[in-house]
Amino acid sequence: MAEMSVIWLRVAAALYSLGLLHAILTLVRRREHLFRVALAAFALGSVFHFVSIIEEGIVNNRCPITNFYETLSMCAFLIVVLYLFAHWRYKLESLSVFIFPLIFVMVLVATMGNPVSAWSSPVVRNTWLTVHIVLVLLGYAALLLTAVASLLYLVQERELKTKKPRGFYYRLPALGTLDDLISKSMGIGFVLITLAVVAGSTWGFIELKTAWIGQPKIAISFFTWGIYMAMVFLRTIAGWRGRKAAIMTITVVGFAAVTWAAHARLGQVFFKQ
Repeated sequence: MAEMSVIWLRVAAALYSLGLLHAILTLVRRREHLFRVALAAFALGSVFHFVSIIEEGIVNNRCPITNFYETLSMCAFLIVVLYLFAHWRYKLESLSVFIFPLIFVMVLVATMGNPVSAWSSPVVRNTWLTVHIVLVLLGYAALLLTAVASLLYLVQERELKTKKPRGFYYRLPALGTLDDLISKSMGIGFVLITLAVVAGSTWGFIELKTAWIGQPKIAISFFTWGIYMAMVFLRTIAGWRGRKAAIMTITVVGFAAVTWAAHARLGQVFFKQ
């Protein structure tokens, strides 16, 4: 990508990050006071994003969709335009919890089309990787807690429907308590996994240059994050509860296990270097 095009795209990513902050606060604290600021930054970011695309097209004298990074940038921009139109027409504020993190991650990855210099020091390199791994572990712990709470919710719900609950039923938390635990642990887990994806993408970009995006384990990681985001969307926006939510949670746990297995040796390999 052209140098100026990447600069404009990074400015857009910085503005889109306010949308990510809004989504984090909404999921963790259930507050949406930042929405107007995030939406304004999102709209301004779309302007810089558009300038980046036009700059790239003029410099290369072609439509900027010839490689992965350019195509990702274009797709993100189209999603931004559609969301801004939908919000203007239908006031769909709730979709921002899904759209804002998606756009930020897409644009962040799109900015990584140009190789950068190596790490300033081995300490910074290893510390960054450590932060990524810790975020992943914390996110997976929250996801596992969500799965356990979902299963207990199913058991509790089933016992209530029988009208003759067994002895262990009285030892289980109330449905309202479990539902609240599921929502909070799921939201915190998604925030941690999202930050882990951002940290891991940045680390891989600096360490492996542009080759990082072509690795299957990277694709699995992004796919797992996408499934997790879909679960958050279906629960917070579509109102999924009970059996559907439990099945979705278990599915995400399965993908998370595959992702972890694919990266199990990553820390060992790079910490030895």
